[in-house]
Amino acid sequence: MREMMIEAARKHAEGILALHRANVEVYLTNPAGIGEHSDVMEAIQAELDKMAAEHDRLDMLSTYFQ
Repeated sequence: MREMMIEAARKHAEGILALHRANVEVYLTNPAGIGEHSDVMEAIQAELDKMAAEHDRLDMLSTYFQ
């Protein structure tokens, strides 16, 4: 049960990380196509902050729950 929960937490963080990474790629490849974000750099920085949170979760899982 313990390993299953750790693996689920890891996969969840990896999935959210991939989602935000994809958003950054969209902003980088087609910034003019994003109508609701007039400040593309601000939007990218927000996505990077979200990526950092998930990356930290993965680090915590690796450091403390191996």
